[in-house]
Formats: sequence, structure tokens, C-alpha cells
Amino acid sequence: MGNTVIKVDHVGMEFRLSSEKVDNLKEFIIKKIKRQLTYEGFWALKDVTFEVEEGDRVGILGLNGAGKSTLLKLIAGVMKPTEGTIKTKGRIVPLIELGAGFDNQYTGAENIYLYGAVLGYSKEFIKEKYKEIVEFSELGDFIHVPMKNYSSGMKARLGFSIATVVDPEILILDEVFAVGDAKFRKKSEKKIKSMFKDGVTVLFVSHNIEQVKRICNKAIVLEKGTLIASGNVEEISEFYEKKIK
Repeated sequence: MGNTVIKVDHVGMEFRLSSEKVDNLKEFIIKKIKRQLTYEGFWALKDVTFEVEEGDRVGILGLNGAGKSTLLKLIAGVMKPTEGTIKTKGRIVPLIELGAGFDNQYTGAENIYLYGAVLGYSKEFIKEKYKEIVEFSELGDFIHVPMKNYSSGMKARLGFSIATVVDPEILILDEVFAVGDAKFRKKSEKKIKSMFKDGVTVLFVSHNIEQVKRICNKAIVLEKGTLIASGNVEEISEFYEKKIK
């Protein structure tokens, strides 16, 4: 047995959705005071249990709405589970919503420091890595332009460049290779693979099964919030492909 770095134990995540339409804030407050608001529980994940060992690269497969992104957010600590526990060991870098911490009024250069701070990096560290970030993003002089003038691909490229500049122990990837053009996608995949040599542990969500096979050694399948299969990547990919045909 290796060293367990992620332990997901009987995890459930319930979202509460208001079961009736409330037109405005005033109506919402009145109904809340009168206790007329009713909620329906929706379980995005239910009783999910698995472990990840150091150096494992685990693909997370499932159709839309299976709970994949919710699971990543729970492991990254962005949300707390309704039930069960999650234990992690090591520095986590989540590439979940690339560029979610950007401010459109600031330039790309200013956003490097801002987003770096959101990800928990010191100003000194970002200053040291600044040139490397700009070069990798291929933004050139655009780095001094306010972000409101960026395309979504440019934002994603900058987000990817900042987030991957560190050496994480656990890397969480959610559909990150959908960014930019084909050339940048190839470059991103190469960059991620170069991070593997240090024995980094990876959780990877993608709809591209071939990509999961190229990057991962293990995989799990989620269906409507429950874990229905886990094992080595070849077997699980085959199981999943048969399932979605």
C-alpha cells in the first residue's frame, strides 16, 4: 500500500433549491418571515467513498450532472460536504474555474498579482515567476491591456499560466484543456505532464476519454452522484464507453 493523500469517506452533498418562484427580494423576505418558503433537497453526491494514493493520476468520468465538478470543489476545500468527511495531505492547486479571480477593469499584468494572491502565492513569488507566466500565456503586449478587452481564450490561457507556475503536491484539473486553440491545448497538456515527474497526485475531469487514458493511470465513474466503478484506467474507460453507447 502506498501513501494515501486523499480520503473521501461516505461523502454526500445536498443543495437546497427553492421549490417556488419568488419574484423579488421583498416577496422573498415576507415569505421567509412567514415561513412560507419551501425547499427541495437535491443530492449532487451521495455516499461517495474512495482513496487516492500519492502519485496516482485519477480520471473522473461521468455524464453532465453526475457530480464531477462538485466532487472536485469539495476535495479542493471550496465547499464543505453535507455528509461524510474528506481528508487531504499536501498542497493542493485547483485548476477548476480558470480565471474566476480576475478583475476585468485591471490589466493582465495587474491580474497576475491579483489572481496569484487568490491562489495563495506571495507577491515576491509572483514577481519572481512573472516573466515565465507572461511568456507561457503568449499574450505579448496584451498583458498591459485591461482584461475587459480579452477573449475568453486569452483569459483562460493567463489563468492556466499563473495556476501551473507552482509545484503542487495535488493537482485538481476540471476540463482545463478546453481552453485556447489546438496549439495551446497541446502545450498545456505537455506542461501538465511535466509536472507529473515530481510524483504529483492528479484528479482530472474530462469528457475526452483518449485524454484521460493519456494522462491517468486510474479512473472512477460517477452516475447521478453515486460512484459506480473504480479501477485502472483501461478497464474503467472500457466500462464507461460501453455505458454511454
